[in-house]
Amino acid sequence: MTLTKLHFLLPLIFLLFACSNVEKGNDDEAGTIQKAKFEYGYDLNDFIVIRDTIRSGDTFGAILDANHVSQAEIYEVVSKIKDSFDVRRVKIGNPYVLLNSKDSIDKTQVFIYEKNKVDYAVVDIRDCIFTFNDKKPTTIIEKTASGTITSSLSETMEEQHLSPYMTDRLASIYAWTIDFFRLQPNDRFKVVYTEKFINDTIPAGLDEIKAVYFEHRGKPLYAFRFMADSTMGIHDYYDDEANNLRRAFLKAPVKFSRISSRYNLKRRIKYYGYKVRPHKGTDFAAPIGTPILATADGTITKSERKRGNGNYVKIRHNATYDTQYLHMKKRNVRVGDYVRQGDVIGWVGMTGNTGGPHVCYRFWKNGRQVDPFTLDLPASEPLEESLKPKFFDFIEGRKLQLDGISF
Repeated sequence: MTLTKLHFLLPLIFLLFACSNVEKGNDDEAGTIQKAKFEYGYDLNDFIVIRDTIRSGDTFGAILDANHVSQAEIYEVVSKIKDSFDVRRVKIGNPYVLLNSKDSIDKTQVFIYEKNKVDYAVVDIRDCIFTFNDKKPTTIIEKTASGTITSSLSETMEEQHLSPYMTDRLASIYAWTIDFFRLQPNDRFKVVYTEKFINDTIPAGLDEIKAVYFEHRGKPLYAFRFMADSTMGIHDYYDDEANNLRRAFLKAPVKFSRISSRYNLKRRIKYYGYKVRPHKGTDFAAPIGTPILATADGTITKSERKRGNGNYVKIRHNATYDTQYLHMKKRNVRVGDYVRQGDVIGWVGMTGNTGGPHVCYRFWKNGRQVDPFTLDLPASEPLEESLKPKFFDFIEGRKLQLDGISF
């Protein structure tokens, strides 16, 4: 047995020993030995296997009830597993598997819920009720891709039959250097990435972006994934000169948005008789429900609904900088919460004084509201000098690989 298979079975083996009343056989009705068919840690030969998908109106209890599990048993199961598996969080469209008894009752013995293509939860409701989470064994395969922008990055990805998640990953890597809403026709990219496969053939999603070459407005921008902190296992992306691609602040609090109104202290509005009405924020137009991201690490100092601001959040980043996010549909943080850069703090809405869905992004420096686009904002921690020789050795092969990919 391989180490992978052993690791895969360990949670089940431990729990089965703990539940000694659970019986398991592998003979068919004729008494001949069947070849084991393991999946999810169980020999499927021992059960009647039902595969289905969560549909509108389905619940964990309703599914079990339709498969001959009594209401009293369902209540007991839900009570015992509530701390490890929330039955209310099953999503429409996600697959599930029932392992039912091979007898006239055809009663569910095991409920398996697939969270995604790889991760799943198991609820075993036999004599000893237990639940555990596990992953399907996957193979990681390295691949390369390239493309030239014709209209948008996401459409180019679709044309190249690449994962839609790659668009989001690239936007995150270059969030501080490229405005992906303003890509130019003939901007182009090359990427080295890894993809997960189940049983070596079934695609299970994007794994990691190893290296990228992105040419924007004729300027080449390299990005290499490198572990700068081996103690914490933290990776970051650096260019070909060892500069960290991250900055202390994201360029925008929403992805793939456009600026609908800029910071302007001399703004005049017709509705108010063309009187000067300073606009001390930058408005990013986006559909209602678009996630709003913290542009830097910090502590929530305000999370409330107030007059013209509507639902808003304010973050204290350090002794110098604060940011504020207005007109949210809903807030996702509370005062005192610590958030990391890129965390979702709310969703775009139209609360307060606003003529359309957007987030008004306000920026403070030393207690005074300023235009962040006129500031030379600090970069994140640079790569330590002692690590640079290792870094340049590390990227040498990757850079040659990228340069060798044709568009």
